[in-house]
Amino acid sequence: MTDALLQLYRDGAVARLCMDRPRVHNAFDADLIAALGARLAELGDDPEVRVVVLEGAGPSFSAGADLNWMRSMAAAGADENREDALALARLMRTLDQLPKPTIARVHGAAFGGGVGLVACCDVAIAAEGAEFGLTEARLGLLPAAISPYVIAAIGARAARRYFATGETFGAAEALRIGLVHEVVAADALDAAVERQVALLLRAGPVASAQAKALVRAVVPQGDREALERATADLIAAMRASPEGREGLAAFLDKRPPAWAPAR
Repeated sequence: MTDALLQLYRDGAVARLCMDRPRVHNAFDADLIAALGARLAELGDDPEVRVVVLEGAGPSFSAGADLNWMRSMAAAGADENREDALALARLMRTLDQLPKPTIARVHGAAFGGGVGLVACCDVAIAAEGAEFGLTEARLGLLPAAISPYVIAAIGARAARRYFATGETFGAAEALRIGLVHEVVAADALDAAVERQVALLLRAGPVASAQAKALVRAVVPQGDREALERATADLIAAMRASPEGREGLAAFLDKRPPAWAPAR
């Protein structure tokens, strides 16, 4: 299967889902969010699929929000921003709860929502040159929709730092804080992914698929739908706030925001 946004490669019981917007580093917009959610749901329902590998075409895994999408959201009202945020939150929940084991194959940039995708996968393997960032604070915003999954992956302590500073960090730091499970040389990335695929295929398919359900049962998750609504309300309010509007305008104008110190 191939469409304008995604490519799906099947090799027996393994499905490789590839984001295919390389010219914009697989940045998110409403269409990509919808396409990813729909394809993941289909794979989750497919009895022939035992492992899903998520990857990105071109130089990056996913560089966060698409510039044109951000521009349209800056001009949108509170209700549109809330629905937009809910769509992203539902995508993350679909991936997090997919009834198949998932592997993130990470290279290049993984920013914003791209970090959310990594955090939602059961196994994450990164190339040494990969770069990560929860950069929303630079725009006067927060990574609210992805926050439940990122905090579950990296812990509250690291989240408080990286949510607040918006700084970028490398693959070694992503490994240290628990965002990824393994870091390998770029030319060894595919081999490392294949090793994990082989391990998952050796496990009992029902046991492997139910592993994440077990973790959810043991670790309290709270009401995810209520949390999604709360984070969507927060995103909508921050996008409409003076700081959010200034941050987005500065980003689009390629200038420092008003609160940034003079260089």
